[in-house]
Amino acid sequence: MDIFKFIKIDEDSRIPKYRQIVDSMIYNVSLGNFKIDQKIPSINRFSEEFYLSRDTVEKAYNILKERKIITSIRGKGYYINRTQLLSKINILFLVNKLSSYKMQTYNSFLNAIGTNVHTDLHIYHCDESLFLNLMEKHKSAYDYYVIMPHFKNDELKHLSFTEPVVNAIKKIPKQKLVILDNIKLNMDGEIVEIFQDFENDIYDALKQGLNKIVTYDKIILIYPDKAVYPFPRRILHGFRKFCAEFKLNFEVLSEVYDEMILKKGDLFITIEESDLVNLVKQIRDDEFIMGKDIGVISYNDTPLKELLGITVMSTDFKVMGETAAQMILDKKKGKFKVPFNFIDRNSI
Repeated sequence: MDIFKFIKIDEDSRIPKYRQIVDSMIYNVSLGNFKIDQKIPSINRFSEEFYLSRDTVEKAYNILKERKIITSIRGKGYYINRTQLLSKINILFLVNKLSSYKMQTYNSFLNAIGTNVHTDLHIYHCDESLFLNLMEKHKSAYDYYVIMPHFKNDELKHLSFTEPVVNAIKKIPKQKLVILDNIKLNMDGEIVEIFQDFENDIYDALKQGLNKIVTYDKIILIYPDKAVYPFPRRILHGFRKFCAEFKLNFEVLSEVYDEMILKKGDLFITIEESDLVNLVKQIRDDEFIMGKDIGVISYNDTPLKELLGITVMSTDFKVMGETAAQMILDKKKGKFKVPFNFIDRNSI
């Protein structure tokens, strides 16, 4: 049957096969590849075509029936139903990396956008070529394009954009465009922009903790200069501005080195999770007391940091996702600055 050429089952994917069937069916209905009242393969025929168990296909079909995407007629078979699916909003969500806080944004977006939406998530790993390929492949398939623009050059330096990236994004009708997290693309016209202000965010957050910060002898920022997923250098600029204004002794290191020299009165600010783990381990090994002898502040909150009592300064990623969803639902345009908070715990 022609329907089989549209169904994609990835043997190497960790997504359950029944879930792949459901997602593929929904995706193709949304694109118009499957028409209302079109007959689809029987469970047996489907399982034979893709070498799947009958139970796997039956589970997928039951989900599709529950969602009224397909219907069954006794003695005749299964058909694409007269469903509201075609009126669903279809969204392409492009994220630069798979991290806990990026996924917090994505999950809060899904929770807020509601059930009348189909969202496809793609990770482009800060890679310009992969991003451009995704944009070309999906350039006219979606109602909205939610994009987190963060890229890297050959030296693993952070880039907010490149000329080809901007040209690709400009091909999207402005009413379909939602820019998240980083708005340095300088797009013209009325679009949705929900953003962090990396330089002023860290500056303002550190000012909130100033009374405790000034009790330390030296402030050390661990800024990963050549990370696989580089961070905006505006974080570094905001940190230096804060230290200069309040005449604080500071140093910038690219990583937490093994057997690093720690001194009582040091305050460390870490960005990468691996540096935080290494630092805490060395503080314990050297028998310092975190929060008394040596201070620790981490960038971007996670449930584990909360559990361990690590002081953080962090964007409210939940608000970022919820705001994007609400602006799409309300058909609003404009800019929204996401809250960035200093959360004082036990590590300073």
